[in-house]
Amino acid sequence: METTYYDHGTPAERWERARMFFDAKDYATAARVLDGLVEEEPAQTGPRLLLARAYYHSAQLRRAEAELRVIVERDPVEHYARLLLGRTLQRQGREEEARQHLRVASALAGDFEQL
Repeated sequence: METTYYDHGTPAERWERARMFFDAKDYATAARVLDGLVEEEPAQTGPRLLLARAYYHSAQLRRAEAELRVIVERDPVEHYARLLLGRTLQRQGREEEARQHLRVASALAGDFEQL
């Protein structure tokens, strides 16, 4: 199997590389690095959430939604994933569906005034 730049190195090295690309706002490249990490360690929430964020910021909204749904299914009280899922659905024009996730995110954050 041939490795590429995106999957070269240890998982920790690739995590750092992905974070560098993300911090530099090169979200598409960060997603390419993170995709392999998530595939190798599908139970890890951190890489999957950063992958969803990279997809969101690079306007790959369907992919962001898919990753966020996996997180929310596994951990229904993951506040940030709920919030980002709501924002992702809003950007897709799915306001009614988004509202449900945004309400849960607000409740989890203790912001009951917006409910």
